[in-house]
Amino acid sequence: MGASDAVITGRVEPGWEAVHEAFALNFAEHGDVGAGVAVHHRGRLVVDLTGGWFDAEQTLAYDDSTLQLVFSTTKGVTALLCAALVDEGRLDPAATVASYWPEFAQNGKQAITVDELLSHRAGLPTIDATLTLAEALDWLTVTAALAAQAPLWLPGTKHGYHALTFGWLAGELIRRITGRSPGAELRHRAGDALGLDLWIGLPESEEARVSPLLAAPPPDPAFAELIAQMMGPDTLGGRALSLNGTFGAGATGVGETSMAWNTRAVHAAEVPAANGIGNARSLSRLYAAALADVDGVHLFSPRTRDLVSRTRTSGSDACLLVPTTFGLGFMTAGQFSPMLGEGSFGHAGAGGSLAFAHPASEVAFAYVMNQMDNNLAGDPRVAGLLAAVQASL
Repeated sequence: MGASDAVITGRVEPGWEAVHEAFALNFAEHGDVGAGVAVHHRGRLVVDLTGGWFDAEQTLAYDDSTLQLVFSTTKGVTALLCAALVDEGRLDPAATVASYWPEFAQNGKQAITVDELLSHRAGLPTIDATLTLAEALDWLTVTAALAAQAPLWLPGTKHGYHALTFGWLAGELIRRITGRSPGAELRHRAGDALGLDLWIGLPESEEARVSPLLAAPPPDPAFAELIAQMMGPDTLGGRALSLNGTFGAGATGVGETSMAWNTRAVHAAEVPAANGIGNARSLSRLYAAALADVDGVHLFSPRTRDLVSRTRTSGSDACLLVPTTFGLGFMTAGQFSPMLGEGSFGHAGAGGSLAFAHPASEVAFAYVMNQMDNNLAGDPRVAGLLAAVQASL
């Protein structure tokens, strides 16, 4: 039984059948093995589908109990937590990071603002030190290394994707303000109230539900050369995507996926840029609560939403070497990740996952999968799903 024979379960409301068709096509033509897609419209769940296989051997079904690590789609979750603190007046984008985290002022970082930090302009996409994986998974060790690090460029003068460091930097702001780790803040603020199957720092009780990531197929030679130029181990992009080699070559999910991301140790730790684990329904529901009240939870006001989702960085990315656009922690609509166009805010994850909100259409969307592809955003499987969402609207 191949992927084209994938069993799809779940529900689709009338008028949204095109999303089901696009989802089925991903298994038939685009190599999906196991995946989930969800759409909320005006706060209501209108698409909730899972399908395919939990494992490469195709022995278990990928169903609504399955959990998935979503790489940088996690950054959008962390950005939502920061936005909620902005809304409450507890986090000021114009304030210095050091005003919340005094140790951060080391090595010429005393003037870096929260705005610069969250929009990838702080010059801290990686560290000069080489940590062991165990050290990188220890919160106090990795944040101390970032506090001691000198910026790699003059903060505010350009932007470059803080692929892993973003999570610890933003997460330490959350911890200093709330007294809770980002994972604990997620459960406190929304996870429990909304009944989300979504964690940063997965409880051991949920581990058996996690579908292992499957390595992307080898890219063709020309594309492999391009990946090496952009993200080889000695490039700034490669160092950013692996924390100077700590997470190994391919930690991005591009090319050979580092199997460290399939381990209990990585799942249990908090890496708020990359190790969120959940499902499409929960990610979509969380973004729906950024647009409107969902069962009594509304993460922040429209005024704050407009503030944090406004594009603050654009142009060539110093790490990825292609144009990227960011708001206050969120990817915003652009060439790199179009989402549903102007006003969209969210985040894509390496290999294919994506979650975001689009205020104009009142849509929240999420797609997760176990089969990696050779990309950091703009996955063809996502493109088909988004075209179907647009048609349904």
